[in-house]
Amino acid sequence: MTMNQRNTIDLEQGWDFMQKGILKLKNILEGLPEPQFSSEDYMMLYTTIYNMCTQKPPHDYSQQLYDKYRESFEEYITSTVLPSLREKHDEFMLRELVKRWQNHKIMVRWLSRFFHYLDRYFIARRSLPPLKEVGLTCFRDLVYQEINGKVRDAVISLIDQEREGEQIDRALLKNVLDIFVEIGMGQMDYYENDFEEAMLKDTAAYYSRKASIWILDDSCPDYMLKAEECLKREKDRVSNYLHSSSEAKLLEKVQHELLSVYATQLLEKEHSGCHALLRDDKVEDLSRMYRLFSKIPRGLEPVANIFKQHVTAEGTALVKQAEDAASNKKADKKDVIGLQEQVFVRKVIELHDKFMAYVNECFLNHTLFHKALKEAFEIFCNKGVAGSSSAELLATFCDNILKKGGSEKLSDEAIEETLEKVVKLLAYISDKDLFAEFYRKKLARRLLFDKSANDEHERSILTKLKQQCGGQFTSKMEGMVTDLTLARENQTSFEEYLGNNPNANPGIDLTVTVLTTGFWPSYKSFDLNLPAEMVKCVEVFREFYQTKTKHRKLTWIYSLGTCNINGKFEAKTIELIVTTYQAAALLLFNSSDRLSYQEIMTQLNLSDDDVVRLLHSLSCAKYKILNKEPSTKTISPTDVFEFNSKFTDKMRRIKIPLPPVDEKKKVIEDVDKDRRYAIDASIVRIMKSRKVLGYQQLVMECVEQLGRMFKPDVKAIKKRIEDLITRDYLERDKDNPNLFKYLA
Repeated sequence: MTMNQRNTIDLEQGWDFMQKGILKLKNILEGLPEPQFSSEDYMMLYTTIYNMCTQKPPHDYSQQLYDKYRESFEEYITSTVLPSLREKHDEFMLRELVKRWQNHKIMVRWLSRFFHYLDRYFIARRSLPPLKEVGLTCFRDLVYQEINGKVRDAVISLIDQEREGEQIDRALLKNVLDIFVEIGMGQMDYYENDFEEAMLKDTAAYYSRKASIWILDDSCPDYMLKAEECLKREKDRVSNYLHSSSEAKLLEKVQHELLSVYATQLLEKEHSGCHALLRDDKVEDLSRMYRLFSKIPRGLEPVANIFKQHVTAEGTALVKQAEDAASNKKADKKDVIGLQEQVFVRKVIELHDKFMAYVNECFLNHTLFHKALKEAFEIFCNKGVAGSSSAELLATFCDNILKKGGSEKLSDEAIEETLEKVVKLLAYISDKDLFAEFYRKKLARRLLFDKSANDEHERSILTKLKQQCGGQFTSKMEGMVTDLTLARENQTSFEEYLGNNPNANPGIDLTVTVLTTGFWPSYKSFDLNLPAEMVKCVEVFREFYQTKTKHRKLTWIYSLGTCNINGKFEAKTIELIVTTYQAAALLLFNSSDRLSYQEIMTQLNLSDDDVVRLLHSLSCAKYKILNKEPSTKTISPTDVFEFNSKFTDKMRRIKIPLPPVDEKKKVIEDVDKDRRYAIDASIVRIMKSRKVLGYQQLVMECVEQLGRMFKPDVKAIKKRIEDLITRDYLERDKDNPNLFKYLA
């Protein structure tokens, strides 16, 4: 029989055959005893549809079959599925729904295979929804639309039971929620609108209730533990049965209710809030606080603020402690030189270490906390202690570490570490130029009087300062250290010169330190009338120096020199270690027994102040090498002096110190002078590039430029502007006195 002669199948007859197949499928799904489809059964059903769709019109039943395909689902759902769901409730209803959905998907799979020919041609040509979609849409329109509200409430009720610690069937929830997702056929609208929205609302209400109780009953650390645990559980919930897209929204709700709403109350709890945690060093709780509050919008700002207040308070307490100790010391008249200040700097370093560790470990290096720490330290590091600025205290602290016999006995590693920390502290101090000047003065003393304990450390701190403040900051200090090395070499070649030239004999042992004027602090150089013994030395050295260079002028600074001279007393000869000034004064008594104040002053050619200091050190202090008439404790211009031949001491060598001069005032004056130049230079630089600029703008730019070294005072800037106008560097605008022009 050829293809053209096949029998035409009419709709009734064909559909009866198909219905038998569909009934068999329903029975299998309902679990009734029914043999599985064989491949012959499947082929027969497929072929029937194929034939009914490929007959010549009017016997092409494609459209009718497409409708009947849908009706099969509708009939099955109405007669069997919906009644079975309506009679069950809660968890049982959910189980039934999951079973029915699984069955429905199987039915769609089989029927769409039987009717597959429709999918390939009829549907494609007519742009109709494909069979699979039609099958799922039936379930959505008839089953889902009716019961999604009940399903949602049942699921949420189970989630709440789980939150209260009951065991629930998570796999069941996962399957139910998958229906919400699958019903969307690639879109998340059904899951989001019919389930997620209500679930998030319920979550918010649930945690709002919990938080309102916990905030009253629990301490801050306990509350945070609970909050962290809740967040962990909610995350767990997402991974077990909610859709992954819910995670961010769900956690955001929980964080809002548990943390955002009560953030202030939580941080400010009286005995357990952020202040208390910082006070009691509760590192773990602080880390937890950071983890939790970093999740909520702007959550870290209040934490950083409290941190800043706490650090400021701790630092200010240290300043006050040092102030009190200093005033007690004044009352006791015990002057332990700078010990209190040493302790203060030490404590500030320890404080910085402690809070830096907090920033790094608890607050994971977050910039907000770095900023808070910086601002807090800037507040109290710029307060002075007992009339000394922090810049001076830091310089003294370094001096104590770096000089021989300082009060700090530390290993090399500890010194390195401490210097590193001092340089970090310097970053918070606004008057860096003042520190530099004090440091330079002290460095000069260490180098010139051979007090420096270790060259390596001296260079090391300069390297650190250079990294922190730039090359300009340390160039002079580096020059000073280099000068000393060169001076030692110079001394060696001077000794060789003396060895090679027997005529050039200075008569006494002579060591000369040649320095470069620009690097060192300025020293007063007087034309002291040298004793004859010393004049020869100066000549010999000058001749030697000219063999090395013709173009440099030597200026002798006798105030920094030292001499060892023998004092021949009646009891014994004692070696006296004195300054060049003291030596010159004592040598006068080789040729005269008695000398008046005026005679000494004339013969030495020194100023009043210097003569008073040196005569005081020789006649009124511990060692009375000279006797004074009248025998008072102070020097006056009418005094007369004579050599004290009766003097004796148990030591063979004694050092006779000159009373120290307080250099603080001079340092501050020098720095002020340098600042004036710096402000001038900055204003001229700015005006040169801008040509015309308003007063406010000029001041702002000037402060910004100079801020790295010191905080310029606005009044000082104003004064310098006026000065530059009188010196014709700038001029005021004729119409607007607040506008300046640069004059080339």
